[in-house]
Amino acid sequence: MASDASPLEEAKARRKRREGDGRRKAAKASEVQTVDIEELTSHGHRALQMGKMEEGLKCFKSALKAAEKLKDSRVLRVCFFNLGASYVEAGRPQKGLDYLQRAQSGPRADRLPDLQFNLAVAHNALGESQQAATYFLQAAQLYRSQGSGASEGDACMEMSRCYARRQDWSQAVQGFLRASESYRMEAMLDSAATALKEAGSHMLQSDRFSQDDIINVLTQCLSMADSITDQSILGELYLEVGVAYCRLRCFQEAVDCFQQALTPAAHQPTLLAAVLHNLGAALNSLGQYRSAVGYHRLATGLYGSLGCRGYQARCFSNLAFACSQLGDEEEAAESFIHALQAFRDTADHCAQVQVCESLAETYLRQKKPQKAIQFYKQALAALTYCQDCSDSVQVRLVERLSAALQVCVQRPCPHRPHPLWSHPDRSSAGQPDRKTDTVRSPGRDFNQQPADRMKVDEEGGAGSKTRRCREEEEEGGGAYQEASDRQEGTNQQPEHTGVVPRTHRSSADCQHSELWSRSVNCHTDSNASLSQEPEAPPTRTDESNATTPPSARWRSRFCTVM
Repeated sequence: MASDASPLEEAKARRKRREGDGRRKAAKASEVQTVDIEELTSHGHRALQMGKMEEGLKCFKSALKAAEKLKDSRVLRVCFFNLGASYVEAGRPQKGLDYLQRAQSGPRADRLPDLQFNLAVAHNALGESQQAATYFLQAAQLYRSQGSGASEGDACMEMSRCYARRQDWSQAVQGFLRASESYRMEAMLDSAATALKEAGSHMLQSDRFSQDDIINVLTQCLSMADSITDQSILGELYLEVGVAYCRLRCFQEAVDCFQQALTPAAHQPTLLAAVLHNLGAALNSLGQYRSAVGYHRLATGLYGSLGCRGYQARCFSNLAFACSQLGDEEEAAESFIHALQAFRDTADHCAQVQVCESLAETYLRQKKPQKAIQFYKQALAALTYCQDCSDSVQVRLVERLSAALQVCVQRPCPHRPHPLWSHPDRSSAGQPDRKTDTVRSPGRDFNQQPADRMKVDEEGGAGSKTRRCREEEEEGGGAYQEASDRQEGTNQQPEHTGVVPRTHRSSADCQHSELWSRSVNCHTDSNASLSQEPEAPPTRTDESNATTPPSARWRSRFCTVM
C-alpha cells in the first residue's frame, strides 16, 4: 500500500512545485515589467526636461504598451495620464485630451486634482475657456481639500485667465484674489504679490470696483515687495503696479513705482527699456518735462539697441512732446521725424497720420508753412491706409491743410495755427473714467498673457474690449498705456491689438505720454498706434520662447508613481 501511494504523492508534489514555479515566474515577470514602465516614465520626464519632446512621447508610448500587457488598471491609468499630458505639452491638445479622458475610467477619477488640472489645460489649449475654467475650479477645490495651497493657487491663476479671456472681469479678479490667499498661506509671497498685481490690473477693466478698491489691492501688492528676492519678478511687479496707478491718474505714485523698478531692472535691458519708457511718460503727465527728457532719450537708445523699432517710435513721440513743452521746437521736430521714420519701418499708418499732423503744427509754430503743408499732405496719404477711420479725421486734416495754404498766400498776416496739444472738443471738467478706445482681438498668453499680459494673454493674457478712457484728454496731460494677456500666456503667444482711430481730437493730443505694461517679445513690425491702450512692454527677446526649456513652461502635471 505504501509503495502504491508514493508515486501519487510524488506526482502531486511535482505539480505543486510546477505551479509554484509558474507563479514565481509570473510575479517576477510582472515586477520586471513594472520596473520597465517606471524606467520608461522617468526617461520620458528627463527627455521633456531637456526639450526632447518626441523622445519623451516615444517613452510614454512604450510605457503604455507595457502597461497594457501588465493588465494592471491602476498602472494603465497612470500611463494614459502621462501620455495625455505630454501630448498637450507637445501642442497636440485634442489627442492629449483623448488619452486624459481614458484615464478618467477609475472609480475615484473625479477626486484626482492633477487629472482635473490636466483636463483643464487641454480644454484651454483647444480654446474652450468655459470648460477649462470649470475643471480648474474643480482642481482648486480638490487641492484645497488636500491642503495643497501652492497647487490651489496655480489652478486659481489659470482659472482667472480663462475668465479674463471671456471678459468676465469680476470672476477673474475673484480668482486672482483667491490665488493670492492660497500662496500667502504657503508663504509664497512672490507668487502672492503677482496674483494681487493681476487682480489690480483686471479690476481696472471692470465697472464693479471703485478706485479705492483698486488702490487697496495695489497697496497690498507693494507691501510684499520687500519679500521678493527674484529681481525680474520685482522689477515687473513695480512696472505693472506703476502702469495701474497711471490708469487711475495717480501719476506721482506711478513715478515712485517706476523709480523703484530701476534697480531690479538694471541688468535686464528689455525690462529696463519698458521702465524708462513708462517713467518718462508719467513725468510728462506730471508736467515735469525737463526730468522726463532724460528718460525718453535713454529709452529710445535702449529700444534701438534691442531692435524694438515700434516701441522706440513711441519714445521719440514722447520726447518730441516734452521738448515742445520746453520750447525746444527744433529738437521736437527732429524727434517727430525719427518717430515718423520708425513708424514707416513698422508700417503703422495710424501712427504716421498722428506724427505727420504733429510735425505740421510744429513747423507752423516755426513759421515754416511749406513744410507744414508737406506733412499735412503726408498725413492725408497715410490716412487712406487706416481702416475704420471716421470721416471727421479727414475733414480736420483738410481744414488745417487749407489754413496752412492760406498762411502761404497771406504771409504778411500769417494764420495762427491751432495750439499744439489742444483741441476744441477737449473738456477740462469732470472726473475721467478708466475706459479706453482700444479693441483687442482674442489673445492666447500670459499669459498673459500677453499676455501679456496682460495678456495679455494675454492673457494674458486675454484679449478683450477694454473700457473707454479719456484720461489723456484732461488738462496737464494724461497717459497712454499699451498693455497686454496675458496670457499667461502664458506659455502664450503675444497678443495683437486693433486700434479704433480717434476721431474727436488731433493726433498732437496723442503724443505726450504712452505707457506700457508687462512683458512680451520685442517686435520690429508692430502694428500698434500712438492712440493704443497698453500692450505689454518687451522684457525678453524674440528668441526667448524658442530657447526656454519645456520644464520651465509646463502647464500639465505628470505622475511618476506606479
